[in-house]
Amino acid sequence: MDARSCKRSAGGGSKPPGSEGCAVRMRCPALAMREGTILLLRACLALLAMPIHVLALVGLWQPFCRKVFFPSFCERFSAVYERKAKKQKQELFRNLPDFRSASGELNLLEIGTGCGTNFQFYPPGCKVTCTDINPGFQQSLLKNMGKNQHVSYERFLVAAGDALHEVPSASMDAVVCTLVLCSVPDVSSILKEVLRVLRPGGAFYFLEHVAAERSSWKHFWQQVLYPTWKLVFDGCCITKETWKALEEANFSELHLQRTTVAMPWTPIQPHVIGYAVK
Repeated sequence: MDARSCKRSAGGGSKPPGSEGCAVRMRCPALAMREGTILLLRACLALLAMPIHVLALVGLWQPFCRKVFFPSFCERFSAVYERKAKKQKQELFRNLPDFRSASGELNLLEIGTGCGTNFQFYPPGCKVTCTDINPGFQQSLLKNMGKNQHVSYERFLVAAGDALHEVPSASMDAVVCTLVLCSVPDVSSILKEVLRVLRPGGAFYFLEHVAAERSSWKHFWQQVLYPTWKLVFDGCCITKETWKALEEANFSELHLQRTTVAMPWTPIQPHVIGYAVK
């Protein structure tokens, strides 16, 4: 941060002569020390994860991560996460039946289905189209499909959330996306596809971990962990401010709340949850 940026962040308004310069001199070293500490801790973490960095450098980590490590990790992680987030998901999907079409059907598209942990929250008779860019989740996905026979599974598409070409426009009553937007390069491109496939009056449901408040220790540790976390966990970005893209998207209504999922000792506790109507 340069001197001009420091002056802007020092605050505005009428101040005694010389007070602004004093605030700048005090604030800039503090910011520099914070950024330096983050870089130092990042380097230490990178050293600890050196074998993974070497595998990534020679092109071996990403295929192994997507096919073996990440699906296996997600299956175990989901068991813990679902217990912690169960009440929040129950409340989130409570009004899902309200978005049935005039025919009484509820056609639902899930982006980034993963292990299929959301199936249990869908209403009986719901017709689900599953999509995921990673076919490595198939084993755990089939297991959850077997446990949740109250819904109808239409098809599974191996596709990215911003390239749903096989899904017709205005064909879905609802679209669901949970713990997915953290790992996509461009959230706005996903939301454009969501708006395309939703019928007028359809709803987009989301539950995503996001960046913590910038002044908090949680945000500090998110910044420290960010590069190595993103490498190890298949592109997951723990400093993403997803709510901004949701607010800027062309939805007619946005019902968004900040919440916390109790996952102690992890950088993914802050979340946004809600739904948006086309």
